[in-house]
Amino acid sequence: MSEELIPIYIMGKQYMVPPSLTIQRAMEYAGYRLLRGCGCRAGFCGACATVYRIAGDYRLHIGLACATLVQPNMYLTQIPFFPAERRSYNLAELKATPETLFSIYPEVLRCLQCGTCTKACPQNIDVRAYMAAAMRGDIAAVADKSFDCIMCGLCAARCPAEEVQYNIAILCRRLYGRYIAPRAQHLAERVREIEAGKYDAEIAALKAMPKEELAEKYNSRDIEPD
Repeated sequence: MSEELIPIYIMGKQYMVPPSLTIQRAMEYAGYRLLRGCGCRAGFCGACATVYRIAGDYRLHIGLACATLVQPNMYLTQIPFFPAERRSYNLAELKATPETLFSIYPEVLRCLQCGTCTKACPQNIDVRAYMAAAMRGDIAAVADKSFDCIMCGLCAARCPAEEVQYNIAILCRRLYGRYIAPRAQHLAERVREIEAGKYDAEIAALKAMPKEELAEKYNSRDIEPD
């Protein structure tokens, strides 16, 4: 490569890498084989949470390794799984009430509204806003405001109140989906059509298509409006 290489540090060891690479690509360039902490490679799955510092900068930085470019003298540590507690519950036995939320995650009421979680979010979600809704017991608002969460855990990694924001949010989305969201009648009708075999021939034809033809058909499809 014609680029001038820059130094980065992976688990304390220095490597020289091109500055145009993402952290993930730089690690592979340095010889690492990524078996964990490597998912979609497009900033959506949340599997490649990364903590880093820059030499001379006191701040702790965070990001997704697949979407963050390397910088000179970057000190890196991967977090393929953040050890935040996720409570066990049977969704079918719950009710969509504030009491349910507070009983499963009572720490929701510890939120300081400091905004550190929002600053940490690689998806630019206003985590502080949905945590404020959680403290009010507004399950629908939490579900709506946290909809784009990819469960990377970086919000919890930076929380001074030691909350598990993303696990609180997914509980609310599950409660909303099961108990609050209006039923989609057109979806129920489509399921009945599938069970009756209406699309069997079309599905068989799709399964028999070459991969390239199937990809072209997918990319040229009509997309339903929001």
